[in-house]
Amino acid sequence: MARYLRNAAYSLSLALLAAAVAAAPAGAQEKPAAPPAVRPVAAPVVAEGPAIDLVICLDVSGSMNGLLDSAKIRLWDIVNELAKLKPTPNLRVGLYSYGDSNYPADKGWVRKDMDLTVDLDDVYKALNGLTIGGGTELVARVTKTAIEEQKWTADKNAMKLLFVCGNEPVDQDRVVSLDDVAALAKKSDVLVNTIHCATGGNGAAEGAEWAKFSEKCSGRHMAIDMNKAVKQVVVKTEFDDQIVKLGEELNKTYVAYGAAGRERAENQVAQDRNAAKAAPAAPGAGAVAAIARAESKAGALYKNAAWDLVDKMKEKDFDIKNLKDDELCDDLKKLTPDERVAFVKKKADERAELQKKIADLSAQRAKKVAEEAAKQPKTDTEKALDEAVKGLIRDQARAKGFEVGGEKK
Repeated sequence: MARYLRNAAYSLSLALLAAAVAAAPAGAQEKPAAPPAVRPVAAPVVAEGPAIDLVICLDVSGSMNGLLDSAKIRLWDIVNELAKLKPTPNLRVGLYSYGDSNYPADKGWVRKDMDLTVDLDDVYKALNGLTIGGGTELVARVTKTAIEEQKWTADKNAMKLLFVCGNEPVDQDRVVSLDDVAALAKKSDVLVNTIHCATGGNGAAEGAEWAKFSEKCSGRHMAIDMNKAVKQVVVKTEFDDQIVKLGEELNKTYVAYGAAGRERAENQVAQDRNAAKAAPAAPGAGAVAAIARAESKAGALYKNAAWDLVDKMKEKDFDIKNLKDDELCDDLKKLTPDERVAFVKKKADERAELQKKIADLSAQRAKKVAEEAAKQPKTDTEKALDEAVKGLIRDQARAKGFEVGGEKK
């Protein structure tokens, strides 16, 4: 089914996400919905498979600190999990948050934080900008809003995934019904997966209702410990610091262009910092996020052709010689057109070499981490967000014709 991806990155696999809980007080009247946004050496792998659109909906009500922290720690693991699919998919990610009492009530306390985009740095920036604001969480509303608002891919072979996560009863929306949302999801060919963050004595009963909703949407359900990623002790290896350092070195191979080029390059560095400081309450958690981000940056799903000339020159019809001087960075302005091409080619070669080093080290690290994980088997409800989503993504990808890792069809 097309050329296959060379496995570049370790993946704890996690997918995180989630939106949609419900908790409108009985009789409460809600108003309508919430707002608040000459080719160089190629990378080790090139995305050439069907599209994958992934929308992450996060409950940011007062009780969901653990979920938000888990997302910050593990977002890059979902990218690495998807990078293992063959053929390599074209990935876009969108983000919603819901349940903050400061969000507009007429939108159901739902906010779109990011349209579907290939710019994973922008997604991570939006994720790190979320705060807990406790209030009313409406699962049906956030799911319906995301399905209707997003410009989902028209690729018939695409996989369209929506993850909704929360810890309250799923059926509290007095305006939008779960059955209507399920019908909309099926019509739109969007798989709605639910993740219930079980708490208290009613966890099992509430989780069963979450499971029924995902089943009606042709999706899957998992129950998790949302605080697991924050409180678990992280496996440290001798490869960790090297991977993070190489990830930082990758930034030097980016050649910014265009009006927003410098700003985008600065954002790349800023998101490295965000990953390094993710959820400091978790022993070693920041390192895990930074490692996973470095691995993602070394893979095919991390694409920045909108502002980076190394990625842009992989596009068939692009010619750097057609760029105007005011679109170029200072390093390129002082060069002739031919010298500019050579400069970008050299950066591409440097990037490919760094990516290979990261892939090799990541494979060694992944083996060690897997050995440690095998010593501590868990029940489903003891799993962290990343562990739960891993299985869901794999199963749904197989159904769409992808191969997972080294598996054979």
